Amino acid sequence: QTLLGTFRNLRRFRNIARFLLARMIYTDGLNTLFAFGGIYAAGSFGFSFEDLILFGIGINVTAGMGAAGFAWIDDWIGAKRTILIGIAGIVIVGIPLLMVESKLAFIVLGSALGIFFGPVQAASRSMMARIIPPGTESEMFGLYALSGKATAFMGPWAVALVTAITGSQRWGMATVLPFLVIGGLLLLFT
Repeated sequence: QTLLGTFRNLRRFRNIARFLLARMIYTDGLNTLFAFGGIYAAGSFGFSFEDLILFGIGINVTAGMGAAGFAWIDDWIGAKRTILIGIAGIVIVGIPLLMVESKLAFIVLGSALGIFFGPVQAASRSMMARIIPPGTESEMFGLYALSGKATAFMGPWAVALVTAITGSQRWGMATVLPFLVIGGLLLLFT
């Protein structure tokens, strides 16, 4: 089936379309955090290459722990609520993370932030698997993959633009928060 045909079919599945739109926006925020987190840590806190490697490993460990820990929450309250909790956690931890001046506080809060990355990503796949109609799995997961990449330039563009205008990496990174909030709000209506 063609991509155009898949998009036409999506009109019949408005709930899936709303979810994919929400996911596209909050995933852009998450991907921007991944892409620019190290740059921010190096520029704002003087992280060395070795520091960045260790910090990245630490965040991956906490993200894995978060995904494993939230798996039962996904089963208990559902994927949508799990995603919303994860997004809220990232925003709640992300705000003070953007304000701290201490390298140690940044490491602690950054590691805490990782706890919520895994659940958002895992529960997003779980939700998609639960809402797609039988027989459309291939095309719908194709759209799911596309929704994670179609606007991947928006978050980095916003970070670069605001950083250039303000001269502040903190303000640039703060642009990630609206992507998460808007994506979460759209998810409420899915």
